[in-house]
Amino acid sequence: MFIRAPHIRRLGSAAAVLAAVAVVTLFASPARAAGDGYVRLAHLSPDTPAVDVYLRSTADTIKPQTFKAVGYGDMSSYLRLPTGTYQVAMRKAGAPASTAPVLTTQVGVENGAAYTVAGVGRFADLGLRVLKDDLKLPDPGKSKVRIIQASVKAPVLDVAGQNGNKIADGVAFATTTTYREVNPGKWSVQVVPTGGGKTSVLPCTLGAGSVYSLIVLDDSGGGLKPELHVDAERQGAVPLGGVATGGGGSQPASPMPMALLFAGLAAVLTGGLVVVLRRRLRVV
Repeated sequence: MFIRAPHIRRLGSAAAVLAAVAVVTLFASPARAAGDGYVRLAHLSPDTPAVDVYLRSTADTIKPQTFKAVGYGDMSSYLRLPTGTYQVAMRKAGAPASTAPVLTTQVGVENGAAYTVAGVGRFADLGLRVLKDDLKLPDPGKSKVRIIQASVKAPVLDVAGQNGNKIADGVAFATTTTYREVNPGKWSVQVVPTGGGKTSVLPCTLGAGSVYSLIVLDDSGGGLKPELHVDAERQGAVPLGGVATGGGGSQPASPMPMALLFAGLAAVLTGGLVVVLRRRLRVV
């Protein structure tokens, strides 16, 4: 569906207005509008170079989309799509669109459902995996979180709060846990390699009634880099997908969401589908 600070040019006043319209169109719509589902894209393979990601509808219900130079750790926000079957393909960054893709997969988008399509594993056995995301909101007195393990430096790890409350144990590389309900509030999430190793801590706030994915990445400076993504939140109740901000979780935006923003502006101008995504940070 990435770890560098992007250069973002300022939009002129007219473009800024269109951007605002595009954002409102996407996020003010109900999460379960008839005939729509949600897809986000991610690159979670530590030793795989940047790729160009192609998304197209097998029934041509939307204009094909291309996201350039998607790097390890990048994850987009959710893209709202009409129900149907979509092909996701990855090519080496900069390769012509006519070349054979490195990887391809298909995702069947159902009404009201959400999916994460991610490149996972080591480069030698790289694969595209379709994760079905459970965005059903928990009770107001709980938060819901899962772990996406994308660190090869810690092939197996444990995740818990600083107070010892466990979130998940023995999470293997290139696997994803089920969502688990935990108490909301301020957390210092500890990520520990199973059997010993340097502990990484992510201060964050888990909102009551909201849904999260905690992605564990390899840090380029050594150690681990946990990132918290907001999948859905009770206020607004729409799929989000961007990196959580505040409480130690904020990061700069990435170029992938900006590409989606411009795609959304083009769609507004042509009367087509509004496509707007916000990006994860350099952490998705």
